Amino acid sequence: MMGFEEWVAQVPESLKRDPLWRFRVYPKALYLYDLAWQDCRHLMGDPRGRAVAHQLIRSVGSICANIEEGYGRGYGKEYSYFLRVSMGSARESRGWYYRARRLLPSDVLRSRLALLDEIIAMLAPNIQRQRGYRRR
Repeated sequence: MMGFEEWVAQVPESLKRDPLWRFRVYPKALYLYDLAWQDCRHLMGDPRGRAVAHQLIRSVGSICANIEEGYGRGYGKEYSYFLRVSMGSARESRGWYYRARRLLPSDVLRSRLALLDEIIAMLAPNIQRQRGYRRR
């Protein structure tokens, strides 16, 4: 499995030049999506895992998609809203990973849950910061 730094090295420069890339949680969310993509391949091999795979890839994709959309709308309450949606998707993804625990290797499950915990912990203070943001 490709580690985060190795993954970053293969990300197109156009994405890394975008100011959004400096929001540390965003690259982590994109990395998680690539990992989930691989995990879903594994889940799709079992009929019981197919429904989980569909929900998992949707919820993991929603984490970065909401960060992207919120960032594009500027600062303040609206951005805070999209970050909250992103956090909700991260929590949902954590639940889907837990439900897939019988079909994924235990080291993969631990790694994904830890990454999701990191993403959630990074989103929380940014939500608070955006709520307090006032245009000058």
